[in-house]
Amino acid sequence: MIRQMNTRADTELNVSTLEEDESWRLFVKNAGDVANLEGIQPLAKEIARECGGLPLAITVIGTSMRGKTKVELWKDALKSLRMSEPHNKDVEKKVYMVIKSSFDSLESQDIELSSEQRSKHGNKKRGDIKSCFLYCSLYPLDIPTDDLINCWLAEGFLGEHDTYEEAYNRGITTIRSLVDACLLETHEEDFVKMHDVVRDVTKWIANTFGDDHTCVFQAGIGLTEISHIKVSASVKRISFVSNKIQCLPDCLTECPEATSLLLQDNEPLVKIPNEFFLSFPALRVVNLSATGIRALPCSINSLRQLRALILQNCNGLKELPPIGDLCNLQLLDCDNTRLRCLPQGMDKLTNLRLLNMPESDLESSISQGFFLKLSSVEIINMTGSCLGSTSFDEISSLRNLTSLFIRLDSSSIFNRDHTWMTRLKRFRIEVGKTSMYVPFNKSRREIIVSKCEIFSSRVVSGMFQFASHLYFEEFIGLRKLFAYNSFDGLKSLHVESCSCDFGSAEDPLPNLEHLSLVYVVNLKSVSDIGHLRFSKLRRLDINICDSLTCLFNVSVGFSVPLEEITISYCEELVELFVRCSASQIPRVRKLVLRYLPKLGTLGEPWEHLEELKVISCNEIRKLPLSIQTSNNIKVIRGTPEWWSHLEWDDDKFKSNLEHCFTESYW
Repeated sequence: MIRQMNTRADTELNVSTLEEDESWRLFVKNAGDVANLEGIQPLAKEIARECGGLPLAITVIGTSMRGKTKVELWKDALKSLRMSEPHNKDVEKKVYMVIKSSFDSLESQDIELSSEQRSKHGNKKRGDIKSCFLYCSLYPLDIPTDDLINCWLAEGFLGEHDTYEEAYNRGITTIRSLVDACLLETHEEDFVKMHDVVRDVTKWIANTFGDDHTCVFQAGIGLTEISHIKVSASVKRISFVSNKIQCLPDCLTECPEATSLLLQDNEPLVKIPNEFFLSFPALRVVNLSATGIRALPCSINSLRQLRALILQNCNGLKELPPIGDLCNLQLLDCDNTRLRCLPQGMDKLTNLRLLNMPESDLESSISQGFFLKLSSVEIINMTGSCLGSTSFDEISSLRNLTSLFIRLDSSSIFNRDHTWMTRLKRFRIEVGKTSMYVPFNKSRREIIVSKCEIFSSRVVSGMFQFASHLYFEEFIGLRKLFAYNSFDGLKSLHVESCSCDFGSAEDPLPNLEHLSLVYVVNLKSVSDIGHLRFSKLRRLDINICDSLTCLFNVSVGFSVPLEEITISYCEELVELFVRCSASQIPRVRKLVLRYLPKLGTLGEPWEHLEELKVISCNEIRKLPLSIQTSNNIKVIRGTPEWWSHLEWDDDKFKSNLEHCFTESYW
């Protein structure tokens, strides 16, 4: 809550008042030049005064008026502000009413479509941004973006869409609109948050105006049990997020209208009473993520309206009860659980769009024909289970599938038609069990192959051609693979513990942008790898290649658009570019060199270099820079000992670069 000025709450919420001239400058900053237009400026100044000098209020209302050039809009906004609180000048009311005004100004996405749009999309309802905003108040702290969008989708706030991806895109657009209106804040990657003041106002709006959003909000306050909390039978949404709840009551007031039950982040909660879910027959969302539950009661199967069951990070969860009656379930998220088998009845979930079970090894419980029953599924993530050729063939027949993240045995990738993979917009397919660490990126088309062999020159996997990122570890047969396939779409290639001879008469990787080589056998120079021209190569990483003596053996017409080079633990490396003139040196911006004991020179000055790191390369005594070519350098990292032993053509040159040096040992 907000109190009068000079209280502790003011400091915590940063609600200090501004002088009138400061208020006006902040208002113009957020509203833009339109606030100074003739005929609008007097109204704009009155609106700024109505904000009472509160930065939050000024920012919110100023942003809402950006780009509005009609005087009538400004008159109406001023009238609305004055009508919201005609007498009470209390700080709390001012903030509440200003944010309420911003809430009221949110454009409804539930709009009439044009006749052309109606013919294309039918009479589909689009969405309700106000309901999306009010839902955010159910979270006490950081709000995971994906979690929020999935709940909006299950509640029906995003409207009707043909695909999960369309609904998700609408969710991203809605979040952007709320951020732009200063009602949400971006926070780290994949998170948003709601200011404490805005959350208070949001709950006040939900409880004051209409009953569509009546909710119980007791999140983040350290509750250990909830039996003493009164819950109205008419409640719509219940949130006990981020508490310390140890048990749930056996008998709770029946809530026939409740559509969301949020219990995530209650680690002490181990058990749910057997009949608990019978009190909530209309639930669309159940979130039990990050609780200590080991099982779910069978009453979960009574929730025929359930759209989203979210069980992320339930580390003790080993089994689920039968769920075949959840006929409307669209999202089942069991990320980071210990499920040992698929629950009974999963083959009846014909409306399932998203299946997320990446951590569980479920292969033994996947029966023949299982995937064929999931006719609506668009996203499958089961990287913890090693699927066989039968399951992979079934997956290939799923016409709505756009995102696939799985692990296969090697028998599944050869002698098959993989043209169906053109339907996939993103995938991660792991073949074999790899020791490589490859960060998960859900937007890529990547294949990771470990300990696999191509036995025949013609028996190669066509699915590799559909990848934008390829990773090979202990893979025998790269020469055959690249000799008989084209990889025009490949952007990134990682080769580890393999021979790296592509043996092709033509360049098989014309669009390669990133090349990573680790433990590559008998590699003396990157120039020796087949007939690669590297015409689009931007980044090169080389690690532990014991035979490497030079990076590139430059020939006539050599031109590689490299921007980043990282080389580590190559003990025989003597030179980077052999027979390279100043005009042929790539326009490298970042150069990282680690543990290269024989590398003594970096050649001609690198005039585009912005960042240089040199660790344990004691033979490098001179920087690849000169007074004339050092204008772009921003950071030089290394040990103080190395820096102190560098040779300089000019003492002034050294002093000019002292501010760029940063101590580093790795």
